Amino acid sequence: MKLKRRHLPLLLPALAQAQKPSLASKVYRFEDLPVRENGANKSRAILNGATAGAYPIEIHMTELAPGLMPHAAHRHAHAEMVMLQEGTLEITIEGQVTTAGAGSVVYVAPNEMHGWKNAGTGRARYFVMALGRP
Repeated sequence: MKLKRRHLPLLLPALAQAQKPSLASKVYRFEDLPVRENGANKSRAILNGATAGAYPIEIHMTELAPGLMPHAAHRHAHAEMVMLQEGTLEITIEGQVTTAGAGSVVYVAPNEMHGWKNAGTGRARYFVMALGRP
């Protein structure tokens, strides 16, 4: 098959992913994570890459101010896991609302409409793990 210039945009994402090295073993110390602020909310990127088996994984941490959402409800092709370290989140998955406290874990299957907001009076601190292709 002869490739034409118009095929290049379709191939670039696959080539970029194929060249990304797998994640190395590492300790991600909280105090070393760079902070990104979005209004009253804070986020810390932790890791983003692929496992040795080339399975994509991305993790970040968010500190959500009382009464706020990180963004509007949405859906995406990858699965997502939320691990709540501190505070209270009101989680909505496909219209079903559940309140979760510290120590709770939430799993969202691919393509399901989901979102959350801080339902407490203090900050909510949680980790988000995206599993699979974005």
